[in-house]
Amino acid sequence: MGVLQEESLSNCALPLLSLNHVSYLCKSVTESAKFYQDVLGFVLIRRPSSFQFEGAWLFNYGVGIHLLQCNSINDVQQMPAKINPKDNHISFQCTDVELVKKRLGEMGMKYETALVEEGGVFVDQIFFHDPDGYMIEICNCENIPILPLSASACPVKKPQIQSYVNDKKSNPQRSMATTKALNAAEMETRMVESLFANMIDIAL
Repeated sequence: MGVLQEESLSNCALPLLSLNHVSYLCKSVTESAKFYQDVLGFVLIRRPSSFQFEGAWLFNYGVGIHLLQCNSINDVQQMPAKINPKDNHISFQCTDVELVKKRLGEMGMKYETALVEEGGVFVDQIFFHDPDGYMIEICNCENIPILPLSASACPVKKPQIQSYVNDKKSNPQRSMATTKALNAAEMETRMVESLFANMIDIAL
């Protein structure tokens, strides 16, 4: 397959930029919003006033959490009896796994742990549920390098953070949400640059 044909195939993907948010249906928006603020450190942000239903928007770490009030409690899944690491979940990287365990213990949160090993590199995983039974993982997954199965078939894009940088220079009093987005974008850039370096090594 020629280079032009490969580029044509990769260009068939949607013109995406990044993950914007995840959305959850909740039994109580108030309770769930408090959880994401107090436990995970998210910040409430303004949501469009045109919405005719109860909900809340939160933001941190470069991603949004959108909470929607359910019409009936039957619309929301039952709290799982056990914590199953194989369940659908959203995952966050952390700076200190042991501190996360300590904080969760202080909050009375039930959690399960797992350890992943790849080529002598270890990743710690912590799993727990939010008030509606949605799974959350906290890990140090950055320990494992991001390696594409095929360097030629991995059209990874570097995140565009220049707009954030310009905003920082022009508006020192920018919002907390923008500050968090900048920090997350910088981390993503470092991760993707590491990926590119690994891809070069594979090609060589």
